[in-house]
Amino acid sequence: PRIEKVLFAATKADHLHHESHAQLQAITRRMVDGAIASIGMAGAGIEVLALASVRATREATVKQDGHLLPVVVGTPMAGETIGKEQFDGLRKTAVFPGDLPHAIEPLFGANVSKPDIALPDLNIIRFRPPELDEAGGLTLSIPHIRLDRALQFLLGDRLA
Repeated sequence: PRIEKVLFAATKADHLHHESHAQLQAITRRMVDGAIASIGMAGAGIEVLALASVRATREATVKQDGHLLPVVVGTPMAGETIGKEQFDGLRKTAVFPGDLPHAIEPLFGANVSKPDIALPDLNIIRFRPPELDEAGGLTLSIPHIRLDRALQFLLGDRLA
């Protein structure tokens, strides 16, 4: 058997505003450049996607100090903390996830033990899955980001 398709997926895209998804894909692609070159020479199809198999947040905009900030809104898991605030797993909150850089090469030239550029501290918040809506007595589908594109790429020709 021969590998025909390879998908490199950056998951948890719902933790970022859609404005950062292209950068997330670019960073992922750069991380796997060597593998992409090898796989491509073997003739396999390659795709890089930012996705979320379960979308636990929604996007919004918050005005702070006269500026509009793109945020994600969700329910942090019980025990998650932002600064000194600890969440109970019941209350929704808006989180500014930060911006991914447009120029990604400096990230890959950084020496982690002796950085030339300041690497940011990361605080990744875990969000509860969404409550599923119902219509006509049926539970609607689980919200996602680009899971359909991933399945189409991997299985689409097999199902046609």
